[in-house]
Amino acid sequence: MFVKLLTIVFFFVCLLSQLQKSSSQSLDNFTYNGFYPPLTANITLQGIATVTPSGQLTLTDYTRQETGQAFYNQPIRFKDSPNGTVSSFSTTFVFAINAQLDTLSGHGIAFVVAPNFVLPVANSSSEHLGLFNPNITRNETIFAVELNTIHNTEHTDVNDNTIGININGLYPVKSSPAGYWNGTGQFKDLTLNSEEWMQVWVDYDGFTHRINVTMSPFNHDKPTKPLVSAVRDLSPVFLQDMFVGFSSSTGFLRSEHFILGWSFQMKGEAPPLDLQRLPKLPEFSDEGGSSGVGITVFVVLFIVVLIITLLFIFSIIFLVRFILRRRRKFAEKLEDWETEFKKNRLKFKDLYYATNGFKEKNLLGSGGFGSVYKGVMPKTKKEIAVKRVSDQSQQGLKEFVSEIVTIGRMSHRNLVPLLVVIHRDIKASNVILDAEYNGRLGDFGLARLCGHGTDLQTTRVAGTWGYLAPDLMRTGKATTATDVFAFGVLLLEVACGRRPIEIDYESVLLVDWVFEFWNVGNILDAKDPSLGTEYDQREVEMVLKLGLLSSHSNPQARPTMRQVLHYLSGDAMLPDLSPLDFHGSEMMLGTHHGLCEIGLKSSNSGGWLTPHAKNSREAQHNMRMKPQCLSCSLA
Repeated sequence: MFVKLLTIVFFFVCLLSQLQKSSSQSLDNFTYNGFYPPLTANITLQGIATVTPSGQLTLTDYTRQETGQAFYNQPIRFKDSPNGTVSSFSTTFVFAINAQLDTLSGHGIAFVVAPNFVLPVANSSSEHLGLFNPNITRNETIFAVELNTIHNTEHTDVNDNTIGININGLYPVKSSPAGYWNGTGQFKDLTLNSEEWMQVWVDYDGFTHRINVTMSPFNHDKPTKPLVSAVRDLSPVFLQDMFVGFSSSTGFLRSEHFILGWSFQMKGEAPPLDLQRLPKLPEFSDEGGSSGVGITVFVVLFIVVLIITLLFIFSIIFLVRFILRRRRKFAEKLEDWETEFKKNRLKFKDLYYATNGFKEKNLLGSGGFGSVYKGVMPKTKKEIAVKRVSDQSQQGLKEFVSEIVTIGRMSHRNLVPLLVVIHRDIKASNVILDAEYNGRLGDFGLARLCGHGTDLQTTRVAGTWGYLAPDLMRTGKATTATDVFAFGVLLLEVACGRRPIEIDYESVLLVDWVFEFWNVGNILDAKDPSLGTEYDQREVEMVLKLGLLSSHSNPQARPTMRQVLHYLSGDAMLPDLSPLDFHGSEMMLGTHHGLCEIGLKSSNSGGWLTPHAKNSREAQHNMRMKPQCLSCSLA
């Protein structure tokens, strides 16, 4: 029996010893290495503050717009007399803050010295930290060290991660970003709401009135250099007896605020905490913060919806501007002359894409109207040539319309048998070869349509110098025979490799030059030297003779184009030419008189324009100086 009694006594002694190690208390000092009952009887909780079975003092959870306070409910004597000075005191505590969001939390923790351990908490949440309310922002007997995680410019906060000293109000008398000075004198940042354990020391010197606030990461020695230091005499602020504790609050953004260990000492340094015996933080999960998660989801959804809405609005604006710009870009005006061909009309948009936006790499050439581009129709994949009229076109709209209307009517199956086309500008530069070297006659800018057997009345001569028939220059009337004349010059130009007019030669006109070879019986000597010996003499001779016959000064002597086609295809024999056919013709007399200004006169060639041998130099000079005299003489 005695042994059992001895065992029970020994057990109680050990238990009391453990409790003494865990927490020691007196009127002027105490230590909590975790908050365990029954020693927590001296801790008074208010608001949503709780003490967990595992020993954590939880000031706030994820509940929105709430406060939590925990005070040591025994008064501490800070003054020896009511009118005396505040004695030195020191406290240290270990805390942790678990933020609702990774970078945002609310609103912080404050170590408080107050005249009562029960504070009025009505409307004191958010930035008021449970100490004040919007109507009462000052209390003449409150000292606090705040660990602030919200940037409030109204309260002159440095940022949303600050340590400050507050006296009788929310406006800190001194503050600094959270961090510490290491042993080498370097400042290291700390993040209050990082869920990491940190330790804070608050020391007041009753003789110098200096307040020092120091902090460091958990399990580090106390830095020798304080984080915040200010000189303030707390004697006018403190009563003789005051209460110490902690206060915290949440707002729209919530956080869990934990105190894991705490010690306090009057007239000396706070007892060190046994860091190894401090309780562990709970596993943070979404269960305790369901409302916070809901707010988080709401905020995220709101931001996402806002971004989507803005993107939708900007997309609509961009789409409308794109459509309007596209319409302006491809806008077309239907001219009166286009009405008849509206069904066969191509859209500018199709031509734009066919030519890749009229890029320079597709440019085939430029003329009086504008530039010609190669293109491929997107749907049919058919190669086309597109003439884009320039604003600085040297020719008028009337000539361009004539070209379009002429070509359009020529391709109309119901109109082809009824019309005769007089091109009026047949020359080598207007003959285009396709991929199979088939000749295509282009540039119908001077073309005219007329019925069979009718005359085309003109007021001026139009065409290219060197291809104009003598009868056209004399009468001013363009006929099918004048086109045949130009075709004959074209044949000679191709076969001889010379231009219709060569000023640097004695015989200025190509027709006269070829005629001289034919007249002496050596017409093949007029062929292009670049042909060498690889050619059919019979074909070359036939082309040269057909060119002479087609460029006869007498329009009645020229063959029709149907006959020319038969000659070239071999379906008909070219008639033998006789000098009598060309000799003595006076058809060129009118032209000779008109060309007197450039020194040209009739020759023995039967009427072709030829410079007189003695005056060839003078003729060349005059032709360079007065290129307009030909048209002037026909006025």
